[in-house]
Amino acid sequence: MHMIKLLLALLCLSLPAAAGAQAPPGTTGTGPVQVGVITLHPQAVLLTADVPGRIAASASADVRPQVGGLIKSVDFKSGQQVKQGDVLYEIDDASYQAQVAVQQAVLQKAQAAVSTAQSTVNRDQQLAASSTVSQSDLEAAQATLAEANADVASAQANLQVAQISAGFTRVTAPISGVISDSAVNAGALVTGSQTTALATIRQLNPAYVNIVETSANLLRVRNLFQSGILKGSQANGVPTLPVHLTLEDGSTYPEVGQMTFLDVVVSESTGTFAGQGTVANPRDMLLPGMFVRATVDLGTAPSAFLVPQRAVTFDGSGNPNALFAENGKAVSRTLQTNGNQGNDWIVTGGISDGAQVIVDGLQKISNGSPVSPLEVTLDDNGVVVEPAASSAAAGSSKTPALPPAGSVQPPAATSTSAAQ
Repeated sequence: MHMIKLLLALLCLSLPAAAGAQAPPGTTGTGPVQVGVITLHPQAVLLTADVPGRIAASASADVRPQVGGLIKSVDFKSGQQVKQGDVLYEIDDASYQAQVAVQQAVLQKAQAAVSTAQSTVNRDQQLAASSTVSQSDLEAAQATLAEANADVASAQANLQVAQISAGFTRVTAPISGVISDSAVNAGALVTGSQTTALATIRQLNPAYVNIVETSANLLRVRNLFQSGILKGSQANGVPTLPVHLTLEDGSTYPEVGQMTFLDVVVSESTGTFAGQGTVANPRDMLLPGMFVRATVDLGTAPSAFLVPQRAVTFDGSGNPNALFAENGKAVSRTLQTNGNQGNDWIVTGGISDGAQVIVDGLQKISNGSPVSPLEVTLDDNGVVVEPAASSAAAGSSKTPALPPAGSVQPPAATSTSAAQ
């Protein structure tokens, strides 16, 4: 009986050791870990910059009166399109027309004085020839004629001023565009020196999009151009930077704009600089003050790699790294990234053609681990999709297939017969 109890105790001690000797999922004893890889090849990739922006009118003008008086009529409807020169307001011009009449009378009087002075000069010149009139009298008559001509010029100028003031009683549109609501109605009293605008006209087509970017990103892009990694497009020898807009509801604006201005001053407080793009706005869809996301096409990297984001990690210094399957081992490499495209990082350094980046099974390996690469693909959401041929082969060889990305592989089932 004592011998049976001893045998049972030894059997219980041997069972945990046997269970612990089982290989973890995805490995065969101490053999390589099966991992999913994607083979990378260089390709031309468009580099973009995604920045916030605000829509602004391409031109804006406040309508203000240049003379005072009572508003007789408002000759527009709020929100309508107006053309430059259209009459918007009419101010009572009775006093201004009266001033025009006064200045016309002054001019006529001055012109009559010129006629009289000219006749006196002509007579004195004839009499001076026969010494009937002294030279001093002739000079006095000539001075009177010059003074009369000056009075005519002054009267003409005053008449022109009066006519201009009378013309200002018809307030016209300084630019073409969409006019705002009127700040006054008929019968209101306005002054020529008031600071309050009667209305505002905004030109919406084309529209401006104002953006702000950091100077660090500007230097990075310039270095890419200078090193030849990035190739930009040009039109007539001038670099072009197309701009694509995403509206506040997430929709894509159909018109493609162009960057037309980059400021040469960097803010000392924020380290940013301003830029401005011009976008066609034929349907007035873009309104001043609207928030948008502006995607600026910086240029094309002719030999870049698209590395899935799920394969890239960042160290403590912020450097991107990825594991590659090389000669049966996982090898860590530092990458040079320049933005992203969808679910991929755009990599311009640290990878050679034909490199196999590990995208699945990363939780089981580290740098230097033995691996067995299996070519897989990723769907649009970045989830691993194993090829059908590989799945069939894996089933025939009794090798467990790779679990989908983000899933947890269940542990191997424990045989109930072994425990009995």
